Amino acid sequence: MSEPTVAQATESIYASLRADNADIDAHIATLKAALKREGIKQAVFDPTKLAQNNRSGRKLMQAYFRQRGVSVRFSD
Repeated sequence: MSEPTVAQATESIYASLRADNADIDAHIATLKAALKREGIKQAVFDPTKLAQNNRSGRKLMQAYFRQRGVSVRFSD
């Protein structure tokens, strides 16, 4: 079985967010490993795909991911 790409890990996180954060920590760990493997410094998320697409929701997500070692930014 191959390792998931950053895009696949990001999609898993979107699915987890839609499912009330089910297994979110495992998906963040997978994303962190994929970012490291691909040499990418930040994960980029589409804010339109988030359940809480407002400033406080995005800041909360950034803080939660930062605590787990993943830097997050949002696409325009």
